[in-house]
Amino acid sequence: MMRKYHVRFGGGLGEKAGMTSLAAYPTASGIRDTARVLRISTDTVLSELKKKEAALESVNSALLRTINPEEMTVAIERAGEAEMDEMWSFVGKKGAQRWLWHAIDHHTGAVLAYVFGRRKDEVFLRLKALLEPFGLTRFSTDHWGAYTRHLDPEVHSPGKQHTQKIERKHLTLRTRIKRLVRKTICFSKTTQMHDIVIGLFVNRYAFGLLV
Repeated sequence: MMRKYHVRFGGGLGEKAGMTSLAAYPTASGIRDTARVLRISTDTVLSELKKKEAALESVNSALLRTINPEEMTVAIERAGEAEMDEMWSFVGKKGAQRWLWHAIDHHTGAVLAYVFGRRKDEVFLRLKALLEPFGLTRFSTDHWGAYTRHLDPEVHSPGKQHTQKIERKHLTLRTRIKRLVRKTICFSKTTQMHDIVIGLFVNRYAFGLLV
């Protein structure tokens, strides 16, 4: 016989308790969902998220710190290949595109760096500059023109067969971040909040930072 259990929740969380719980808010939820679950106001959720902006990093500095300069040659030889790709999203309306450009280690899948912007060469060049400290020796991408224009053929491997891991990473992001789902009513209304929410996810779950 199946038993039914009923759980009754008490009053809402106080603002202080709610702000503490916000550190572990469900990433697949929107601002209103998060406020409802934590029983705090949407203004509080927005305010606390904006406070995180200054602490966000665009490059995996934690991974960089593990590289011993004396072992740099060995490290490059072992893990010198990166997969790079750009991921479509939008802010406010689908005409206002906001692309996530990011790179991962081809062997481990670790996220190395990311940037936001249009699907333009200058945005890719920003990502390329962030990757320089890693000493990468090969880049795997699709055939998008920005890559072929700014990567030497000797170190560039274009083709979908070389970007399977980062494509899988896209699927994970779309599953765990509601505003990245292609057909959704949960989208960012401002560029600032769009970048904060996605950046917060990358910093916590990819870079391992306690932000």
